[in-house]
Amino acid sequence: MNSSIPTPTKGQRQKRPLSVQELTVFAMFGALMFASKLAMEMLPLPNVHLLGMFVMLLTVVYRARALVPLYLYVFLNGLFAGFSLWWMPYLYVWTILWGAVMLLPKRMPRKLAMVLYPLLGCLHGLAFGALYAPAQALLFGLNWQQTLAWIAAGLPFDLMHGVGNLVTGLLVVPLSELLRRLNRAIL
Repeated sequence: MNSSIPTPTKGQRQKRPLSVQELTVFAMFGALMFASKLAMEMLPLPNVHLLGMFVMLLTVVYRARALVPLYLYVFLNGLFAGFSLWWMPYLYVWTILWGAVMLLPKRMPRKLAMVLYPLLGCLHGLAFGALYAPAQALLFGLNWQQTLAWIAAGLPFDLMHGVGNLVTGLLVVPLSELLRRLNRAIL
């Protein structure tokens, strides 16, 4: 028996490094998230994109490791569009959706998941301006009234964001089933 390999005790989870296959899949998903954002920007519908769906999908399938492609997307977004003040809230705003999905049960009835994930995506889209607002207030010295006015001015865009996330959220369950099957085949 090799004494240099620690044996996890009861209740402990052994952390393992990412495999080459996982790193490759996560890099692909981070790039796919960024490419999908660029492609959706060509549509005349502002704030309608696949990012919320990808965050939920990857969290359902990969749990905590979904942060790898998520932050790769955030990094790529900053790299190509500029690491400016607008980018800073991206460091936390997508993580809130990830955290909300992490709080949901890992296994839930399919019918419930088909309703819950689109609703969660919709709520995140509707709340996007409010989630983004604290950074705006801190970075630009907005007072309470200015922050509320900034949120109110963005409500039409948040409404479109919420509806878009509701529709794309319908893809989370079927794509998670497909991705799990593919993972069994390659990982």
